[in-house]
This record gives sequence, structure tokens and C-alpha cells, in this order.
Amino acid sequence: MDRPETTETEALAWLPKRELQSLIDVLKGEGFLVVGPTVDQQAIVYAEIDSTDQLPLGWRESQEPGKYRLRKTGNDSYFEFNLGPHSWKQFLFPPRVTVQSAKREDSTWEFTPPSEPPPKYALLGVRACELAAIEVQDRVFLGGSFIDADYRSRRESALIIAVNCTVAAKTCFCTSMDTGPRCESGFDIGLTEVDDGFIVEVGTKKGKSIAQRLNLRVATPQAIASAEAYRRRAVDQIEKQMDTSGIRDLLMNNLEHTRWDEVAQRCLACTNCTMVCPTCFCSTVSEVSDLSGDEVDRVRDWDSCFNLEFSYTSGGPVRSNIRSRYRQWLTHKLASWHDQFDTSGCVGCGRCITWCPVGIDLTEEVAAIRAQPAARRTLPVLGEAPTECSVPANISDDRQTSPSGE
Repeated sequence: MDRPETTETEALAWLPKRELQSLIDVLKGEGFLVVGPTVDQQAIVYAEIDSTDQLPLGWRESQEPGKYRLRKTGNDSYFEFNLGPHSWKQFLFPPRVTVQSAKREDSTWEFTPPSEPPPKYALLGVRACELAAIEVQDRVFLGGSFIDADYRSRRESALIIAVNCTVAAKTCFCTSMDTGPRCESGFDIGLTEVDDGFIVEVGTKKGKSIAQRLNLRVATPQAIASAEAYRRRAVDQIEKQMDTSGIRDLLMNNLEHTRWDEVAQRCLACTNCTMVCPTCFCSTVSEVSDLSGDEVDRVRDWDSCFNLEFSYTSGGPVRSNIRSRYRQWLTHKLASWHDQFDTSGCVGCGRCITWCPVGIDLTEEVAAIRAQPAARRTLPVLGEAPTECSVPANISDDRQTSPSGE
């Protein structure tokens, strides 16, 4: 799929806050299913919306490692929050999708791909790190020799309305990954919320056709300056950092570091980090038949490299312990992803930190390895006391010589 064709940034426009509903109405009139942030079960999640009344007006999160809480701010901001457990991945790469169906006719089978077109989504409220995550998934599903047809159809029909961050959470580190918090590209329409309205930017021809149907005004210099101040506030609030210099070689040269043992003592292998991650793409395929066995659907479901069965072969699981599975996830995300897709698999959204039940922070794990890159595991030798030694790269108690692709 060709990436959205961007136009030169036009004069910034102004949309009064009371007219935000008109944007939703125009999108629905164009046949889009509008998906945006809303509050459900004390979390901000993405769901179909019809009205601005469903947006999280006046809500903000408090996020820390292993902690997420919502609180009322008392203001009238629609987007003064960061990210909940959902990512836009679920609409472009659904958790479950039927990729093929088969029906038995006499002694033969007839195979058919899905015939129903996917929904035409308008994604409202996409943040800069999430734009970067969608671009990463574009490389995964569209950039190689094999194109994912379902992803392509969903991606091509989707309209993206980005919203710039005006606050940051304690788990955000997008500045380290050069993915935000400012939305620079990859959107059809971009919004920055200020006190009484939105600064509107047009990113594509498709976005321009929508914007022309809104009652936009020319943004005043004061409104533009206010938007810049709000965006700067988000930058200033980001405290978490991750040094990415030479990170691929740092991790790949320390596959037997003692830190992998330490983190394995805390990790539950619950898969939360991979489920909330906006770029993880592991999946598994199963055959689901009816009771007669005459009709079978081939179904693709999300999977995780933290699952024991994920690396199962005829001889058993390749990564049989949590140490090897956590190492696989982190080294693939931050190191070998560069080899596969010429980019990092991390966009600095911080979801994996917030939604880890035990609060494991990947930035701290990288920093610990960087602090003592020569540290090695202590391996006992038969009949001798354990000694510190460097282990050849092809020897490991979990039979993994190096991280591979998902």
C-alpha cells in the first residue's frame, strides 16, 4: 500500500470546541465508522462513538509502572490524557479474523477468502507515538514480499485524525524514540486542543476533503501560540528516557547477561506487554469446524512470544523458561527488529510499563545492561564451585543462540 500522500501544510485553521460534533457528523455522513477514546471500566479505551458526549471530557490518567488510575480534572478538555490499554492496532490488525473458509461439497473442498469488506474506520484521537506504531506495522504487513490482504484493505480505507499530546505520563518516553509528542506526519487531519477550540492541520488530500466540509476559521496568532505552549508542556513533562545509542549491538552482545536472570524472577509471562503493545504482531492460526465437519474456518488470533507454546516444535518448546522468553521479546523489539524492518519495534508509548502487573520497566532493563555490559551469568561446573565466566554465544541453557523474528 502506498503511504498517504501528504500535502504541504496549509494555513492553520480553527475549530471551536462546540463544533467538534460537526467533525463526527461529517465523518459518519461519509460512511465512516468513527472510533475514538471513551471511558469504560475506569480506563480510557477506543470504541465506536456517535457523539462528543462519549469522549473522556475532563478525565486524565495517572500512570506509573504497574499502575493506572483515572481522575477528574474539573476542566472541559476532551483529550487531556495519554494512553489506555487499547491501541489502534486492534482495528487494523484485529485480535481475531477469519482468513479463509472451506466447505465440503461431495468429495471435494471449496476454499473461499472472506467476502465481506472490513469496516471503513475513522480513527479519532491518534497520538504521535501511535502514528509511529502504525507506520511500523505498515512495514511489517505491507513492506515485504508478502502483503497481508486484510491489513491492507483496512489500512487503505481508514482515515486518521491525530491529536497532539498536551500532557505526558510518567511512563512516556517518546522523545527518546524520536516519535513524539508532536504529530509530524502520517495523519489526514491533525488537532491540537486548547482552552476553547482546536488548531487544525491538514495532512492529506483525503483530510482536506473532510476539512472543507467543516465550519473552520483562520487560526489567530494567539491560538497558534497557545497550541505551541500546550505541546511544549507535554515535552517538558516527559521524565523517562532510554539511551538508544548502539542499542542493537548492546543487547545482541549481552545475551548471557545476569540481568536476564534477575528480570525472569519478576516476570509473570502474562503477555500483558505484548497485548497492549501497538507494534507487536505475533499471531497463530487454527482451524475451526462446525459440528458436522463440513465447514471449516481458518482463524488468525493474536499470540505472544511469552506463551510457552509459541516456540513449540516437534522436540518441545525452544524457549522453555521465562528468562529466554523475556529476552526474546526485548531483544527482538529493540535489536533484531532493526535487522528485519530497519526500525525499532518500540515507539516509547510506555504501555508495557504501565500494564505490567509487577511494574517491569524496559528502559530500566536496558540501562542495567548498559551499566555493566560485560556481566555474565554464573554457570556451575560439575564438581567445582560456580565461577564467573563468559559463555560462548552458541551455548545457552534455553537452547536459544540468538533472538529470531516473531
